[in-house]
Amino acid sequence: MKTVELIKLPIKKEMELFEKKFSNLMISNVSLLNRITHYVVNRKGKQMRPMFVFLSSKLISSEVSSEKVYRAASIIELIHTATLIHDDVIDSSNMRRGFFSLNALWKNKIAVLVGDFLLSKGMLLCIDNNDFDLLKIISSSVKDMSEGELLQIEKARRLDIDEQTYFKIITKKTASLIASCCALGAAASNGSKDQIEFFRKLGEKVGIAFQLKDDLFDYGDKKIGKPVGVDLKEKKLTLPVIYAINNSSKSKKKWLINSIKNQNKNTKVIKEVIDYVKAVGGLEYANNKLNLIHQSALNDLKELDESVYKESLIKLINYVIEREY
Repeated sequence: MKTVELIKLPIKKEMELFEKKFSNLMISNVSLLNRITHYVVNRKGKQMRPMFVFLSSKLISSEVSSEKVYRAASIIELIHTATLIHDDVIDSSNMRRGFFSLNALWKNKIAVLVGDFLLSKGMLLCIDNNDFDLLKIISSSVKDMSEGELLQIEKARRLDIDEQTYFKIITKKTASLIASCCALGAAASNGSKDQIEFFRKLGEKVGIAFQLKDDLFDYGDKKIGKPVGVDLKEKKLTLPVIYAINNSSKSKKKWLINSIKNQNKNTKVIKEVIDYVKAVGGLEYANNKLNLIHQSALNDLKELDESVYKESLIKLINYVIEREY
């Protein structure tokens, strides 16, 4: 049995019912929109985010999941899908999970409108059911993701990012959504304020480690599916290169910044930068940070009682952080 299927076992019924509810939620009176959302639903990913919602919820209450928990999982999937669609437009990306992106098939205008439709659908799902606690959690996440993206764009232009700013960017841009998954699960099962905050912080740690892992792929083997050097070509300063800049002589530091700023499209130069970052220990430093945060998340879970849901959440955390692609 595949790892993802093993993780899903304790919440198998919930995930199957969630898929049906989510498909029904996407139905519209506009035939073009139905064709597009059908395309989106049929090309769903591993659905890790709804899994975080259900497992966090079960660790608050192992009773039969309420409709509010299903709404929480649907909200996060709607928002996540919307952000992916908008990201593909921003990045001019024609592929998503091995398939054509919406903007490649239906052009940017329609892709942006579909993303807006999904965002508003998620917000309305909260409002129509008076889930204002869920609305606050997800709205805060959307705000953070936008701020994180804009901060990253600003820093890519100036190339003046330090380690503290890097962690601020990835906490907002990536970790905030996984933090929301866990907080939504706890809130939907009537968790206390402290319980909701506990799961939010747990999800945030997982999200930070997830992004660190993703950034390390930029220096890895092409066989994993992500081309090497993409972040550097886009002038994104991630932790390995930030470490290299901070631990280099004046001349090497100048060379690094100049290479990324002015020769980021030169494959030969980018390879030299990657080799240098590896040589000065940038990857080891980032890996050590990742392992510390990963372990901190697992240590937090020691506070919870043993259960099949806790076991699955540990497996899910390990899976998203230790993945090879």
